[in-house]
Amino acid sequence: MSDPRNPPDLRPDLARATLAPAAPRPGQPTIGMISLGCPKALVDSERILTRLRAEGYAISPDYKGAEAVIVNTCGFLDSAKAESLEAIGEALRENGRVIVTGCLGAEPDYITGAHPKVLAVTGPHQYEQVLDAVHGVVPPAPDPFIDLLPASGVSLTPRHYSYLKISEGCNHKCRFCIIPDMRGRLVSRPAHAVIREAEKLVDAGVKELLVISQDTSAYGVDIKHAEAKGHRAHITDLARDLGSLGAWVRLHYVYPYPHVRQLIPLMADGLVLPYLDIPFQHAHPEVLKRMARPAAAAKTLDEIAAWRRDCPEITLRSTFIVGYPGETEAEFQTLLDWLDEAQLDRVGCFQYENVAGARANDLPDHVAPEVKQDRWQRFMERAQAISEAKLAAKVGQRLEVIVDAVDGEGATCRTRGDAPEIDGNLFIDEGFEDLAPGDIVTVEVDEADDYDLWGRPIANTSR
Repeated sequence: MSDPRNPPDLRPDLARATLAPAAPRPGQPTIGMISLGCPKALVDSERILTRLRAEGYAISPDYKGAEAVIVNTCGFLDSAKAESLEAIGEALRENGRVIVTGCLGAEPDYITGAHPKVLAVTGPHQYEQVLDAVHGVVPPAPDPFIDLLPASGVSLTPRHYSYLKISEGCNHKCRFCIIPDMRGRLVSRPAHAVIREAEKLVDAGVKELLVISQDTSAYGVDIKHAEAKGHRAHITDLARDLGSLGAWVRLHYVYPYPHVRQLIPLMADGLVLPYLDIPFQHAHPEVLKRMARPAAAAKTLDEIAAWRRDCPEITLRSTFIVGYPGETEAEFQTLLDWLDEAQLDRVGCFQYENVAGARANDLPDHVAPEVKQDRWQRFMERAQAISEAKLAAKVGQRLEVIVDAVDGEGATCRTRGDAPEIDGNLFIDEGFEDLAPGDIVTVEVDEADDYDLWGRPIANTSR
């Protein structure tokens, strides 16, 4: 059985976002936006739209209402590149005036070769170049009495949670990844700037901050953990400072370095959610070596045991690659055995695929597609069984959840161990009438399946 959130041709972090704003005023220039890829790209889209709004542009929720369309692309995998090209083509057909940005923009010839009619191509986080391109296609026409900078910026997520990007780029040289080539080496934001943004988000009603970067645990290394305005650029200090703001704080993309254990007491004390999203990718040491991954499977199991000892309620999420070049059946079996021992709570899995420019393409002994599919299926069956058992053990427990959506049939919520889009949900189908998105509710769990929970509300603790 496969996890519906992790089909073989879809990355778990894939997101497609649209914005539905108020109607534009007469004569106001309008721009559309399609945002593809991971939450880091979503933050880039929010920043671009915030700048455009500040310059007097309206944001159109459809092609026909836009004078031009920005497509923020993903270029991490060939399947993601194909989706980006498809989105560009759709925008060209439906609108005709298209500006391309994002990770795939680092390969402009690849884009223009497929779609020569695009108006401009810019690379990842090149905000000024995107704005210049928009100005050239749709000149700004601000009304100084109406068009003001939005107090909390433009958000492409529900108002009760927000992604908080703390750095750009990555210093790792994993053979299957071209992110450092597209986004460059690690560049950390000053800690006081991150905290200032987080404070504004919380003041605007955000209840959950999702901390993202390419390598969250390396935050501040490039600036030597500089301290300014009372805040130090180290992930432990940053997590503690964020935890003082009163919102849920969830950490994504954390590599299992030894200093990560310093975060666990913050989780046990309730300052940070007891949740770690760690991209282990594999467990066999030879596969990890061929991947050029900065981790060792045996030590990782020891770290997991220590984390759970110090914070028993911690939820561990990870992603893995099966069918990496040279992966033998014995190496894959080691991964399955490791998964049995690690008992991770949330798991996603990719089938390896070549990415143009990645060093892994040149490795020998590529795995046949049917073998990759078989291994993916077996891996997900094992992960599903672990998830089913862990969720079944929660029946009868009382958990704190955050409400994401409410309709006529019930409320869709998440526990402290579930991130939006990539993890499971807790559903409330009775006694939900007074709930609203962003509420934090205590529920008693009364049912579980492979990936989701059902419960009934006991108390509404926050609105």
